[in-house]
Amino acid sequence: MDSIDTELATRIRNDIVLGVYSEAERLSEAQLCETHSVSRTPIRLALRMLEREGLIRRSEGRGYFVNSPTVGDIMQAVQVRGHLEALAARLMSQSDSKDNVLIRLEQAVDELDRLIGLGRMDDQTLRDMQAQNALFHKTILDGCGNDFVSFTCNRISHLPMLEVGSMVFDRQVLSQPDGIERGLFRLKLGNSQHKVIFEAIQAGDAVRAEGVMREHSNTMVEYIEVFERRSADLTVTDLISYTGYDLNNTTRTNNGSI
Repeated sequence: MDSIDTELATRIRNDIVLGVYSEAERLSEAQLCETHSVSRTPIRLALRMLEREGLIRRSEGRGYFVNSPTVGDIMQAVQVRGHLEALAARLMSQSDSKDNVLIRLEQAVDELDRLIGLGRMDDQTLRDMQAQNALFHKTILDGCGNDFVSFTCNRISHLPMLEVGSMVFDRQVLSQPDGIERGLFRLKLGNSQHKVIFEAIQAGDAVRAEGVMREHSNTMVEYIEVFERRSADLTVTDLISYTGYDLNNTTRTNNGSI
């Protein structure tokens, strides 16, 4: 179980991401203590965590001010994660110990194929797909041999679309008569890229592994661009609704595509 300060950080983080607090709003320790019915010590520890994440900044005097993430912030962070995942794929293809994790990658790809073959996109199937997609990406990040790659990804994983293996689904597309079919087709394309990445890593083809992973990761950027063209006032809350982003750090997928 999480410590009280970690739980408090999660609650306050959720309120910031969802816009409960305004940009540059001052966070009062006393008010937070009253809101969450706790003492000052865990509140102070929680605020320090959020300061390290960049969601709040310390004022010149006492207290903190909110740094609400923007859609632009999410876009930049997604681009960074994409480059890191591409680097991780390259490093893993060159690793002498890659044989120890190849079986997990292959199993994730095969299980995704099976789930896609069911031809449905109900909540449980989407949760299962999310789990396998996360397994594929996390295995590469954790097994690439460079601890700073996964460390950096973890530092930005609290943002929508930045959790390892995040999936995105366009509800506007899914609501159309052929929406499920189109969604499954995109899933097939995404898992086809997984297969190419796996085969490149297995063969030690660092250039191909890196290039295909970069292309694969760029899909998230393309989605944000599509949503921005559709809505000039796109918000972070909108992105949350597209990703099935879990504010409590548990797997929850409402809508999505790899």
